[in-house]
Amino acid sequence: MDWKVLESSYVFKDHWFQARADKCMMPDGRIMTPYYVLEMPSWTNMVIITKEEKIVLVRQYRHGKGSTTLELPGGVLEIGESPQDSAIREMQEETGYVSTEIEFLYQVSPNPALHNNTAYFFLARNAEQLAITNFDAFEDIVIETYTQVELKQLLMEGKLQHGVQIGAIYQAMIRLNWMSW
Repeated sequence: MDWKVLESSYVFKDHWFQARADKCMMPDGRIMTPYYVLEMPSWTNMVIITKEEKIVLVRQYRHGKGSTTLELPGGVLEIGESPQDSAIREMQEETGYVSTEIEFLYQVSPNPALHNNTAYFFLARNAEQLAITNFDAFEDIVIETYTQVELKQLLMEGKLQHGVQIGAIYQAMIRLNWMSW
């Protein structure tokens, strides 16, 4: 079932991603060339639930979509950093929230047909805004909190646009027993 890579070369490289062109042999002997793979950094996201049982989301401009989106705080997994440490760091940097109740939700391949990266999702419970935010140089973030009812309304209205994150939000809602209407 797996393909065999016969040749591989990079057609583009920079800090954010690398594009690789592979020549692959399928199990039946057919050759697929070029098959492009984007090597992208893995990332982490945190579903943050406050002591008041509100979810913390961040609003920021996303140039690929050309609009401002509402999403989970998170960011790139740094080299040598564990996914959990990355999620905790991103939570504190982007929102100022801290929590000692962190649990792993799951990991997923955002687009396994073309990308080689992994997204890791965590849940922080009973979070408090105790730290100072520390945005990256090009981050322009607004921190917002929503009740369970408001979150469900955002989901029903399609207001959360980061497709990979929606599964993590639902997973957290299941663990928190927030799924009843």
